[in-house]
Amino acid sequence: MYTLRPYQTDAVKAALAHFRQSRDPAVIVLPTGAGKSLIIAELARIARGRVLALAHVKELVEQNYQKFANYGQAFGSGTGAGIYSAGLERKDHDNKVIFGSIQSVARAPAEFFKDFSLLIIDECHRVSDEGTQYLEVITALMKSHPEICILGLTATPYRLGMGWIYQYHAQGMIRTEEERFFKKCIYEVNLGYMIKHGFLTPPVKIDSPVASYDFSELFNKFSGYGVNDIEDILKDQKRVTPAIVDNILEISKDRRGVMLFTSTVRHAKEVLDYLPKKKSAIILGDTPPEERDALINAFKNQKLKYLVNVSVLTTGFDAPHVDVIAILRPTESVSLYQQIIGRGLRLYPDKQDCLILDYTGMGHKIFRPEIGHNKPCKEAEVVDVPCPACGHHNEFWGIADHDGHILEHFGHKCRGAVETVGDGITGCGYRFRFTNCEICGGENDLNARTCSLCHNTIKDIKTKLQEARSAKDAHVMKPDTMMMKISLDKKHRERLEISYYDLDGNPLKEYFYLTTENDHKVFYYNFIRMHHKRPELKLKINDLQDALKARPYLRKPLYLIARKQGKFWQIREKIFI
Repeated sequence: MYTLRPYQTDAVKAALAHFRQSRDPAVIVLPTGAGKSLIIAELARIARGRVLALAHVKELVEQNYQKFANYGQAFGSGTGAGIYSAGLERKDHDNKVIFGSIQSVARAPAEFFKDFSLLIIDECHRVSDEGTQYLEVITALMKSHPEICILGLTATPYRLGMGWIYQYHAQGMIRTEEERFFKKCIYEVNLGYMIKHGFLTPPVKIDSPVASYDFSELFNKFSGYGVNDIEDILKDQKRVTPAIVDNILEISKDRRGVMLFTSTVRHAKEVLDYLPKKKSAIILGDTPPEERDALINAFKNQKLKYLVNVSVLTTGFDAPHVDVIAILRPTESVSLYQQIIGRGLRLYPDKQDCLILDYTGMGHKIFRPEIGHNKPCKEAEVVDVPCPACGHHNEFWGIADHDGHILEHFGHKCRGAVETVGDGITGCGYRFRFTNCEICGGENDLNARTCSLCHNTIKDIKTKLQEARSAKDAHVMKPDTMMMKISLDKKHRERLEISYYDLDGNPLKEYFYLTTENDHKVFYYNFIRMHHKRPELKLKINDLQDALKARPYLRKPLYLIARKQGKFWQIREKIFI
């Protein structure tokens, strides 16, 4: 008999509480191996109306159906389920609970969609706002039941190129201000909790144990990369593959099951050639279903030790004995990386850990995947930055010293938010850094394209630089160094002289006085506000000496745009990360 774990019970309660108050589509986030099937089974069991549970592969459909059938027998409800999946050769439609594959359900006749009151989507990060089969099904369901409850479950609530798949987190965080189909994450359990409480196997990540492929040039391509780009790199680095496979064999000699994730079909076959013939197999996208099922069963029964694949075993695959994951393929997708890792974290008798062998040099993290803005520099890590306005603890990219003290962060806006009955979700709104509208002076996000106050178009960085470079009276500099000193003007008055030098030693300069109250305001708004590494903290600057002492807390711009003023260049705009 199945018994829900405490977090599974809490997830069910969170779903019930949410849908009693709202019909906004919601998300539950649980790591791979957390038992989403049991949560689906319990929600389906207690639902008053009909339930449709969707998944994108037949393995998940069958797994969720079987879990419900076994779980429901204890409550006398296990026989109320059906399957609608061409791959499983069943198209039931009258049962209280239907487990379906999205491909088959999307082609179902109109009468199939009647009377469902709850839709559950497994691996819901696959739902897009851009018109997919999922949205077609949702539209059909809502025609019959406009008040249908829609719940998504996923281990990876983000998509490459899109970011977070929901807008608001129940813990009081705005993930994105862009519209999303899923409005709220109502419950989440992280990987650290699951491992600490013994629900998953600890991963042990080993980056580039002896050698690694160099995929760095892929990520310098402005328009992305494809299979041919990967093939070209692997051809140039063909000598690396034998050393990598030898290392995998050496490390895994006392291990039970090894999954190898390769880059391309050719790469997968090359890797297979270096593995023990009788203990290894390969699964590709075009592997016939019968052969694929036979190979997977042989691997699960430990008749095979090494299983090579190309992007076909990242979801819907359950082999708990796997204790080595070898990653030989590049990916910018944190979601895909997390799914690959998850293949080795399920519990199994006498399994102490799972080795994660990463031969890509990509540097993805297992426990704290960073979502949102790209990593601004090599030294950057995730830092905790409290908001001075609302107190919310933001996770931003930043730079810290060896003791963990934050030296600099790259956050723009506080992500804190409050949800109240009637008023909905209200964001804090505090901006750590911002750009002023040229027309009305309003504060806007550094990435904004339209002013939030006057709706004037705001030029992006690329446009600003292009226009400046093409103008005769403009000069663009990429500073290499920034220096500060006290100098005298023609009237022998002291002033702060700030010099920027490019790699060739060519300078651009600006000057500030700190005599009057107005001087201090000009210095703050035209310099300190932009250059401060931690703008939420106040810098006490009373005179020129204080300004010099503040240099360690100030950052240099990424670009300077200057305009000709008579014989001299005057800095008109600064661009930062």
